[in-house]
Amino acid sequence: MPKLLLLLIAIYLACSLPVAQAAGKPPVNPNATPEARALLAYLYEISGKKILTGQHNAPLNGANRLMGMHKQTGKYPAVFGQDFGFSEPGSWDGINFRQNIVDEAIKRHRQGFIVTLMWHAVRPMDEEPQAFEQSIQGKLTDAQWQQLVTPGTALHERWKSQVDVIAWHLKQLQYAKVPVLWRPYHEMNGFWFWWCGRKGEDGYARLWHMMYDRLVNFHQLNNLIWVFNGNEVKEGVANYADFYPGHDVVDVLATDVYSGRYDEDNYRQLTQLAGEKPIALGEVGPLPPLNVLKTQPRWTWFMSWRDPDNFFWNNESAQLKELFAQPKVVSLNDLPWVKLSKEIKIHHPILE
Repeated sequence: MPKLLLLLIAIYLACSLPVAQAAGKPPVNPNATPEARALLAYLYEISGKKILTGQHNAPLNGANRLMGMHKQTGKYPAVFGQDFGFSEPGSWDGINFRQNIVDEAIKRHRQGFIVTLMWHAVRPMDEEPQAFEQSIQGKLTDAQWQQLVTPGTALHERWKSQVDVIAWHLKQLQYAKVPVLWRPYHEMNGFWFWWCGRKGEDGYARLWHMMYDRLVNFHQLNNLIWVFNGNEVKEGVANYADFYPGHDVVDVLATDVYSGRYDEDNYRQLTQLAGEKPIALGEVGPLPPLNVLKTQPRWTWFMSWRDPDNFFWNNESAQLKELFAQPKVVSLNDLPWVKLSKEIKIHHPILE
């Protein structure tokens, strides 16, 4: 039955391909796979009309939070999120779980989920595994940063080797025809990660272009939809535009909102920078309330970071159910390819 479900997904996505040309734009990668093109087309299709539900899952817990979401709302989220990790094997963000993450992403894709992946990368001078505070939240001197972004230096070569490790995992997903909402080096307009706070053409934008070139042109990874993912602008957090690498290397713009404010200024900044491109809520603490979905209609997905069994911080169970019951809020069974599978009565336990 999974092969038949895959066929139905392919049929729907193939039919949606013209949407990207008629109502939006094709992926920035001219060699993007049909699956990536069709997924981006779907995001353009729902932009301003619907919002996808999503749930992050830590490397250690695999996909358990999907079940927690179902426990709280009676529905599975549409988007399955994971992180490639950085820490000691067997720990919460253990690097030994990377192959498990790939296998899980393939499994969830075959069940109809949309996949989004990220990577808390260690500093380029550090060997994996590393502690979060010492490496992910570590710093690079100006001299080290200049070496990083200069081809031919030892630090630049070390960085390429680190990226190559992740590229192999992403390549497996390409072989399995899994399109990925790829959001590397997130929250760059903050001050807490080693890649944060670097403005100008030799700053974060150069790092983004380096990764795009390494993954797309060197590794020929064509299954990625490139998501530029900042942090909500507030005191100490700069404007998104100061770090934006350009429309030619970004498919979707996103932000992370943990304050629960969802203020209009952040929304306005992101929509103005995005132009016609879709926007999303890459990570959230409190989920967006119903009034936000009305006044800020262009969000195409949100991904909760919190364990759903802990009520997403201040989202009570009744509020979660009300949110997930809204017609414009899309859960797994609302995805058109999953609906199609149910119409012809494909049996799959998680889709029941």
